[in-house]
Amino acid sequence: MSERIVAIHQPNFFPWLGYFAKIAKADVFVFLDDAQFPKKGGTWVNRVKIFENGAGRWLTAPIDRAYSGTRAISEMRFAGGQNWREKTTRALASAYGRAAHFETVMPLLEPLILDGDDSIAEYNIRAVRALAQMLGLRGTEFVRSSQIGGTRAGTERLIDITRAVDGAIYLCGNGAGGYQEDALFAEAGLGLRYNGFVCDAYPQPGGGDFVAGLSVIDAMLNTGIDGVRKLLDIG
Repeated sequence: MSERIVAIHQPNFFPWLGYFAKIAKADVFVFLDDAQFPKKGGTWVNRVKIFENGAGRWLTAPIDRAYSGTRAISEMRFAGGQNWREKTTRALASAYGRAAHFETVMPLLEPLILDGDDSIAEYNIRAVRALAQMLGLRGTEFVRSSQIGGTRAGTERLIDITRAVDGAIYLCGNGAGGYQEDALFAEAGLGLRYNGFVCDAYPQPGGGDFVAGLSVIDAMLNTGIDGVRKLLDIG
């Protein structure tokens, strides 16, 4: 078996830099688009934090929750037509209008935000792939878990997906130890590696203490494309 590194993650909404660090380190990145969408509460699939007035604040896309039972992320749709998209661009202009790279980067982000596709998975996957392309992350193969199938759950599902794409090493996020069973990877003959990404501080509007864990949008508008590449340690 090759030493292919595989990362697996739900298709998040304009995710933080650590998400793109996983893409940069992986040979194959699998969007877990057939994971169950939570019936109640928030999720990174439709919301993320941006910087405003010295703190992080939620940027949320409305969800059509008019359904019964459970649904996979791939079955979920946005609500509200174009209104929330236009509201998002206005919110970013208000929060980041004076950011160092707003004038050059915002025109690149606007088409992704205004994308009219109401499928959450399609919208998010298209945005993540476009952002990865902008950042020069062109060596990673993208796959959807819905194309792979499978009936097992939890850590076993991650193992099955890694094997299905001929992976030898599973790359997980820093917080994965709280829910996955690490020992099962070794039992399955797979290596396990933690992402280990820690974002260095960078200037944010108004100065003050650095607020970490925000959307990639924050880093792009404040540091530019080259700045984000440096934060990801990819030159």
